[in-house]
Amino acid sequence: MNIFRTKDIGLLHKEVENHSLKRALGVTDIVLMGVGVIIGTGIFVLTGVAAANFAGPGIMLSFALSSLACIFICLAYSELASSIPAAGSAYTYTYVAGGELLAWLVGWNLILEYSVGASAVAGGWSAYFVGILKSAGIELPRAITAVPYDGGIINLPAVLIVLFITFMLVRGIKESATVNRWLVGVKLAAIFLFLLLAGPKVDVANWSPFLPYGIAGISAGASIIFFAYLGVDSLATAAEETKNPQRDMPVGIILSLLVCTVLYVAVSCVLTGVVPYTELNNAEPVTYALRKLGYNFGSAVIGTGAIAGLTTVCLVMIYAQTRAFFAMSRDGLIPAELCKVHPKFGTPHVITVIVGLTVAAIAGFTPIGLVAEMCNIGTLFAFTVTTACVLVLRKTRPDMKRPFRCPAVGIVVPLAMLSSLYIMSGLPAATWIRFAVWSVIGLGIYVVYGARNSRVGLRAAGKLPA
Repeated sequence: MNIFRTKDIGLLHKEVENHSLKRALGVTDIVLMGVGVIIGTGIFVLTGVAAANFAGPGIMLSFALSSLACIFICLAYSELASSIPAAGSAYTYTYVAGGELLAWLVGWNLILEYSVGASAVAGGWSAYFVGILKSAGIELPRAITAVPYDGGIINLPAVLIVLFITFMLVRGIKESATVNRWLVGVKLAAIFLFLLLAGPKVDVANWSPFLPYGIAGISAGASIIFFAYLGVDSLATAAEETKNPQRDMPVGIILSLLVCTVLYVAVSCVLTGVVPYTELNNAEPVTYALRKLGYNFGSAVIGTGAIAGLTTVCLVMIYAQTRAFFAMSRDGLIPAELCKVHPKFGTPHVITVIVGLTVAAIAGFTPIGLVAEMCNIGTLFAFTVTTACVLVLRKTRPDMKRPFRCPAVGIVVPLAMLSSLYIMSGLPAATWIRFAVWSVIGLGIYVVYGARNSRVGLRAAGKLPA
């Protein structure tokens, strides 16, 4: 059993042609998917908390620093996505550059980011939805709005939103992208309304002192808010369904990051300018700021924007998980029957339904607070390994066609890896223990099934045609 066997790029391109997903996405769709997954409740909640506890008004510099770290990662991903335009993202890139076992571990840990993360987001969606209904005089019984651990029977709104998203993803990626466009539009409208109402009320006196926690506060704030960018890797999973991935993937990934960074900096600038940073340590800093300015309808506006934002995050996460599983099943590491593409819709409908039902069950019945913390370490692990793959492929496959080349690769890639490792080092010990346990479980599954059914391994043994 050769656990370091890699996947041939030429063979991968043939598999993509034979098991092709429907290419229906353009660069605008990629950008909006990026905005959809990166801008969630973080812009409405995390900005205030980080300002109050870590950086003060200097939070805008923290966002700039955090986005700088993320741009290193995005440049590396852009080279890989344009060179290897196949489903699977980090898993596929690692299989080509780092070998089968490492690729399996990356794919296995992406399950935490996507599936568990989507479940957590669905739970947040339910909380906002129930809150808006309550403000309108409609109070749903706790039995159908809370998981059993919290005194309910089922979190039905969370289940229903996941099932709706699953239905859309089965119907087709273009239809899902259309829904995402509308939802991102609602979310952006809420953000721009806040900037329009609060922007003229900025008092520069609130920016003094600008760095109440010193220079160290900027980096501390950057470490906290870096998690707002964790979903950026999910964009690369769309490469196989993009019309012109060699051009659209790099442009879409980088442009979406720049758009989100501008919005995050703008909101943090206005937020700390209209309210003293010491007052922002609450669960609804943007809504609080609007109420303080006399705009009492701010709660409904932000609630609507948050619901739209959470829906887009959940949609992109479930989408990314199905495409990662699709790539793994095509390689034989999980049962190949899951790889089936619907003849009419052009989507991997079997695995989409399985993932959707699993996420719905987790969101509806399980308290996922502790498990959700593992999303961060799984994603950062994937970031570290994937960015390293750029350097590996530059050495092992120097002649590989690269429509987009990461600039200053000897500097950018090490900085991307160091950024991820630095943030991982600050995670709690308990998270590292759960990460180790989850990885050991994954290794067991690989040994029992994946290693024995790997199509790359079977070809090497002469049991499948080359």
